[in-house]
Amino acid sequence: MLDVKGLRVAFGGKEVVHGIDFQMAAGEKLALVGESGSGKTVTALSLLRLVQNADLSGVARLFGGELGNGRQGPRDLLAIPERELRGIRGKEIAMIFQEPMTALNALYTVGDQIAEVLELHEGLSKREAQAAAVQLLADTGIPEPARRARAFPHQLSGGQRQRAMIAMALACKPRLLLADEPTTALDVTVRAQILDLLADLQRKHGMAVLLITHDLNLVRRFADRVVVMESGHIVEHGAVGSVFDAPQHPYTRKLIDSHPERNVAPVASGSGAAPLIEAKALRVVYPVPKPGIGGWFRKGEFVAVQGADFRIASGETLGVVGESGSGKSTLALAALGLLKYQGALTVAGKGWAVDRASDLALRRTMQVVFQDPFSSLSPRMTVEQIVGEGLRVHAPELGVEARRTRALAALADVGLTEAQFPALLERYPHEFSGGQRQRLAIARALIVDPRLLVLDEPTSALDVTIQKQVLGLLQRLQRERGLSYLLITHDVEVIRAMAHNVIVMKDGAILETGQVERVLDAPEHPYTKKLVAAALLE
Repeated sequence: MLDVKGLRVAFGGKEVVHGIDFQMAAGEKLALVGESGSGKTVTALSLLRLVQNADLSGVARLFGGELGNGRQGPRDLLAIPERELRGIRGKEIAMIFQEPMTALNALYTVGDQIAEVLELHEGLSKREAQAAAVQLLADTGIPEPARRARAFPHQLSGGQRQRAMIAMALACKPRLLLADEPTTALDVTVRAQILDLLADLQRKHGMAVLLITHDLNLVRRFADRVVVMESGHIVEHGAVGSVFDAPQHPYTRKLIDSHPERNVAPVASGSGAAPLIEAKALRVVYPVPKPGIGGWFRKGEFVAVQGADFRIASGETLGVVGESGSGKSTLALAALGLLKYQGALTVAGKGWAVDRASDLALRRTMQVVFQDPFSSLSPRMTVEQIVGEGLRVHAPELGVEARRTRALAALADVGLTEAQFPALLERYPHEFSGGQRQRLAIARALIVDPRLLVLDEPTSALDVTIQKQVLGLLQRLQRERGLSYLLITHDVEVIRAMAHNVIVMKDGAILETGQVERVLDAPEHPYTKKLVAAALLE
């Protein structure tokens, strides 16, 4: 169905994809894997000519489909007119983009964005398209699909946004689906649902899937064949079983061997020291509109966190695991004092919102590393401004040179030096890879010498080798500085590698809690068993 020969992609005369060849049959599932920067996403985007300012050469023939104008034979996606290509995008070839928050339009509801595809390509009426959009959201596992269809992207969790993006891509039942990290933001149970959904649609409609991912477990479970890319070259390809069982290239062996490793120091027990952070009956409620005329006068309630109890000692990591929308990130935002809450919450013996000066001191004690470093780092600020910003707030007595010295020390702590990156402090976030941007985010948090870091999915967007490096960095920093972590993740293997204790959440409630070995090796609650089983299946 697709025959790519001699594909080259260059930016400003610098070639990043070097004459690669691959083919896909109708109904085939092909995985394109490699580290960040290997060229896999650029390769997929180039097939639909969605890469700005890129010089493309080679041939990408699409066979079959509706040619129009009585013409026969394959179409070269790199050479056909833009008008003809618009008819192919979304209808014959659809794409699931990696970053749903930036790919979805913030000014339109999720339902309207899915319905637009159906109106343009399928000719459905507005009412029919809206009904179909709700059904597509339901097919991807989103709870309350009718309500979610009326929501804007910022009102959904990261996993829910990813599922909305998948629903939009599948709306017209395309012959070829380009899936760029389609399950990055999803927990293990929903990941399995999405894989089963894609496999079912692929069988039902004969759809081919080009899967771009760094998740090798996902490749092993889903794909028929795999193509391994390194620095814009294809270094190995073949059937998934043969490549995984007997990899021939050293780079492929490196990818397969990159698993999170546990290397954490035990927490001292019996000291009687007060916990660094403690919550009792923590409850977070969001107002939601009521249906009908009553909604004009009174708001309803959505309980995002229901009576949570937890505590974190000095030098301890508490992992929080659960499905997307389970309340994990809401719990973290409440712990940071960024959301109103009910119940008792103390950080270093003090509560939030006592007064501005007291809260400022607590913010120095407790810092956060967000899930997506690309959106959490300002593109208009230099590294010096980003990393040193905390010092301007919490240590205003320091001069410019003192802040620069502290910034360089913090960057060196996370493995970024001027020897590697000349003029490091003058650079901008877009000049770094995903893993390097996450190191910048960690340096920004560390520069004010916090005692506790909230880590919200710190490795979900990173490939396996960089994930292993970042987890190793966090483990080292904890041992050297005695840091405590509140680790929010959907990845059971990250919890197993990093956490001392774990709490399992679903629908805002804590279902199970305890030492990580006990909870993951001998789970008691049926939902925990389901999570662990889904992780083992991968």
